[in-house]
Amino acid sequence: MKFLELVLQNFGPYCGKQVINLNPEIDEENSRPIILLGGMNGGGKTTLMDAIRLALYGHRAQCSTRGNLSYSDFLTQCVNSHTDPVEKTRIELVFEHIENDKPVKYRVVRTWDKNPKDGKDHLGILDANEWLDTALANIWDEYIENLLPLGISNLFLFDGEQVKELAEQEIPPPIVVEAISGLLGLELAERLAVDLEILVNRKRKEIADIKYLANLEEIENRLKEQQKEYEIETLNLASLQEKLKEVELHQQEVVDKFISEGGKIAGERSQLEKQKSEITASAEKTRQVMCELAADILPLALIEPLLNQTYTQGEKELHIQETKIAHDLLVARDKRLLDLIHNLALGDDKVDKIKHFINQENQSLEETTTKQPWLLTNTETLHQLDNIIRHHLRSAKKNAEDKLNILQTKEEEIITLERQIQTAASPEDYQRLVDDLQQAQQQVAEAKASWEITKRRLDELDSNIRNTKKELENYTEKNIDRQNKEHIIYSAAKVQDTLKIFREKLTLRKLNKLEVEVTECFRYLLHKSDLVHRVAIDTNTFSLSLYDLQGKPVPKHRLSAGEKQLLAIAFLWGLARVSGRRLPVAIDTPLGRLDSSHRGNLVERYFPSASHQVILLSTDTEIGKQEVETLRENEAIAREYLLKYDSSTRQTTIQPGYFW
Repeated sequence: MKFLELVLQNFGPYCGKQVINLNPEIDEENSRPIILLGGMNGGGKTTLMDAIRLALYGHRAQCSTRGNLSYSDFLTQCVNSHTDPVEKTRIELVFEHIENDKPVKYRVVRTWDKNPKDGKDHLGILDANEWLDTALANIWDEYIENLLPLGISNLFLFDGEQVKELAEQEIPPPIVVEAISGLLGLELAERLAVDLEILVNRKRKEIADIKYLANLEEIENRLKEQQKEYEIETLNLASLQEKLKEVELHQQEVVDKFISEGGKIAGERSQLEKQKSEITASAEKTRQVMCELAADILPLALIEPLLNQTYTQGEKELHIQETKIAHDLLVARDKRLLDLIHNLALGDDKVDKIKHFINQENQSLEETTTKQPWLLTNTETLHQLDNIIRHHLRSAKKNAEDKLNILQTKEEEIITLERQIQTAASPEDYQRLVDDLQQAQQQVAEAKASWEITKRRLDELDSNIRNTKKELENYTEKNIDRQNKEHIIYSAAKVQDTLKIFREKLTLRKLNKLEVEVTECFRYLLHKSDLVHRVAIDTNTFSLSLYDLQGKPVPKHRLSAGEKQLLAIAFLWGLARVSGRRLPVAIDTPLGRLDSSHRGNLVERYFPSASHQVILLSTDTEIGKQEVETLRENEAIAREYLLKYDSSTRQTTIQPGYFW
């Protein structure tokens, strides 16, 4: 199968008629797999994916924006806001596939008004000659199921969110489990089991006595009502789950607003003011201590050089006093010394030299003692001055410096607190923010309560259904004559057992092949080829387990976010390869949170090999300049388009080319 052309007219943000050539063939001989469409977030990429799904499946399409809307409301929602009321909205998808060993081309056309008649669109199927094929249009749902079954379409038409969800969950989401079951052919065995159960119930009715038939029908009717209510509650639970997500998101927005607009600080105002008051009081105490220091000897630090000079002068004067006391003693000693020298009868020249030396020394002492003291200090006073300079004053300066640093720190803390208090919301705004926050919290609480009540009701219904089925089984065993139809019921039970074994063996065989394909794809995409040697798939939940070369389990938490996404892509790729169907692959927002290494592997290895036709819907940050140049160098891109979104008109136009 190959998509050739997509035509959008007044669909979503696409106003007027716009045509996209999706044919991967460049000419008659050359073909390249990738059709690259670039667009910013909100520019209409997902709308293109929805258009393909809608064209193929109509009211059964699993479109991203449909949610719980009815098909009529969804079609109305898809109409472009600038569309004239008399104009129609139109989607056309041209595709080609092989039928009876020959290529066959069809154009699927769906049109509807802004308020669609009977809540439906109009479907037209045109063949290669543009002739309307009414017969094919009447059986289109069955026909497209043979080409691209809805159950496995998500393996070929998927988006980044689906990959993200698959990467983050231990067990694949229901939509992927459904696709796996369809791919493995398990739904056939399950459908046969259901058909057998219907047959057995029909035979029970046929052989039931008239007396007990009414009771049997009453049990069956009750079972139908319970199953119907269960389906309704299941849909209701899904709706409540979405509602819960919405109100939780709104609550987070309100909390962020509460913080950004100063609500949190306003709530802590009294505590902040108390803290400011305490710090202010502490700062005041520090100032008081500094005042006490200033009242003591600390001011002497201003004249510290003078104090040092005073101390030096005092030492000099004490030295002079000591010299005066020693002068007379030295003169008397010198006289005795000279008398001794005369008695020794030394030579006159030597005696003269000794006298000259003594006279010089005495003259020096006399010059020293002639200096007049003016400080008139004493030893004790000089010692006290030395203690003040060397110890007390130095200690006072250090203490003052420490207190000053403490005071500066506290003043900075006071300024910080004052700024915080100034950013606090006013009492009126604070009350409004608190009311909004309480309302959001109340909405979340109510949504959670509704969800829990519905979940309990669903569990209760599930239990009731099991009990009713058991009651129906017991009723049949006790009250129905199985003389003529016993072999059918008995055989059906045996077939059910056989089907169970068949399903298990079929699952094992298919999963073994799938494990090989997924392992090969993952190792091919992963740049750390020695990290994982084998990927195993659980037969019941289809969850993935990883093993290294020694057969030891590799915990999934060891994988980075990008490696988990590669594993999810490898899973989808392996499923598509096992399907054996030659189908195009369309990927919306394909690269997610991948780092440059993993992104390069995906660009070089997966996109060119995923299928014969790969439609990529990307932003400029996913497939960037480097990635698109790599794809161009590898001759992997057949066509490039840019979805140009005009925010003023909220319209998108499709232009040839890419961002670069």
